[in-house]
Amino acid sequence: MNRSMIQATVTMGQLQNKLDLIGHNLSNVNTHGYKSKSADFSSLLYQQMDNLSHHKGQAGRLTPDGIRLGTGARLSHTNIDLSQGSLQNTGRELDVALLQDKHLFELRIPTENGTETQYTRAGNFYLNPMDDGRMMLTNSDGYPVIGESGNEILLENGFSELSIDKNGRILVTRDGEQTVEAQLNVVEAVRPRMLESVGDNRFRLPAEIALDGVLEDAARQDVQIQSQAIEASNVNISNQMTDMLMAQRAYQFNAKSITTSDQMMGLVNQLRT
Repeated sequence: MNRSMIQATVTMGQLQNKLDLIGHNLSNVNTHGYKSKSADFSSLLYQQMDNLSHHKGQAGRLTPDGIRLGTGARLSHTNIDLSQGSLQNTGRELDVALLQDKHLFELRIPTENGTETQYTRAGNFYLNPMDDGRMMLTNSDGYPVIGESGNEILLENGFSELSIDKNGRILVTRDGEQTVEAQLNVVEAVRPRMLESVGDNRFRLPAEIALDGVLEDAARQDVQIQSQAIEASNVNISNQMTDMLMAQRAYQFNAKSITTSDQMMGLVNQLRT
């Protein structure tokens, strides 16, 4: 296989990854709180080929003599767009939407080695009864929502009304008296590129990356929440379709490069001395 075929083959495999990413975005266009992802490409290492019989050393030349031949491109990084999506009013007290970009709710997820903290923009919460009679605030998958204290949010049963205000305080009414019983903990993704998607509309911080400088607790005065509403996906269908067409054209171009190289090798093999 010649060098042009290797370049095209490597690049086609990476373009397929981008097409998969676009397809994932389009399939989640109706997922509450979903954040679209985009791909960055970078060139792979190139080789310096010396095709000169002698070097003249032109004065002022910044690049070396010969030919620099690349080995294709790769998908170097996946970016997460944490900008706000459109809001949908639901009239449900446990549905809340974050109004600031890069803000995230915290969840506690069980793992083989214990638990880990994960993050989401989806604010469709539920109350699940516990064995001791209390109610735990969870997400739609049943994972506990973390409060300001760093623990799960547990509410004593027997309340008549429950609401979440614009600052994330959970207000409970008992015997006609309203009290603040918990506070949603909201963090800000200072460097969202470092977050890793784990599926089910959740993100995590890789173990090898320090928390400091990537995620910070959002100041209470900066937290803005709209109750009885839920955030829709921020996927822009027009942009996704445009990216898909460009990726498909690039894929076809590389496929044509392989076909042309094969035809050229076939012509060379047919030459006779």
